Amino acid sequence: MSYPFPGMNPYLENPAFWRDIHKRLIVAIADYLSPQVRPVFIVVIQERVYKDVNYNAVFVDNRDVAVKDSQITEKSEKGNITVAASAVEPITVTLPIPETFRESYLEIRDINTKEVITVIEVLSPGNKRSGEGRKAYNKKRLEVLGSASNLIEIDLLRDGKPMDILDNHIKSDYSILVSSYYKRPIADLYLFNLKQNIPKFPLPLYKGDKEIIVDLQELINGIYERASYDLVIDYSQEAVPQLSEEDKIWVDELLKSQSLR
Repeated sequence: MSYPFPGMNPYLENPAFWRDIHKRLIVAIADYLSPQVRPVFIVVIQERVYKDVNYNAVFVDNRDVAVKDSQITEKSEKGNITVAASAVEPITVTLPIPETFRESYLEIRDINTKEVITVIEVLSPGNKRSGEGRKAYNKKRLEVLGSASNLIEIDLLRDGKPMDILDNHIKSDYSILVSSYYKRPIADLYLFNLKQNIPKFPLPLYKGDKEIIVDLQELINGIYERASYDLVIDYSQEAVPQLSEEDKIWVDELLKSQSLR
């Protein structure tokens, strides 16, 4: 089945799918760019590893503690007196166990000098919430922004806290940041919402080089079809994370028009 949305598919943001989608998207971008940047540059897939709690998998049982009344004998100064006492029984809870996370990202390197010319990041849920994932990514982000490397930051997740950008008060569902090293601290920020197409954006390399245009929408459409996500996504259910009421109505009408509801 063809891709059912004009832009980002909110059902792909579900944590149950996102790890797989993230890996496929990184490879798709690399395969798309490699033939266009050769023979001057090479596209390399890198990996960032850290430990954090997988909050999407944690469930804590918050039921009230069950208390049973039982008759037990307690000894007092006046002798043995039978009194009613409460015997506390344990409940089942889940502990936040650290998990190893591996996040792929791309580096475009000069084939001769091996210098990193451009870094391409696709944000994960762990990058957008407080914790080790955000710390690890933010450290890398600041290193790139303080270097002579370009940065492309792709955020296709509605949930979580966006990465820091000064003087931006416009809220949007998604964003793509293009930071050319020779323009800093100025950068180009593409903001878009669920109902809009994912915008095309330029890939910065050396100053003066012809910019390559990246059609992220086309790449995601292709991933959706090749990975057969239509066979595993249940469009009769609500999207996770939850949509706004306005977007729920729009998604419902869109899916019904394609006989997916």
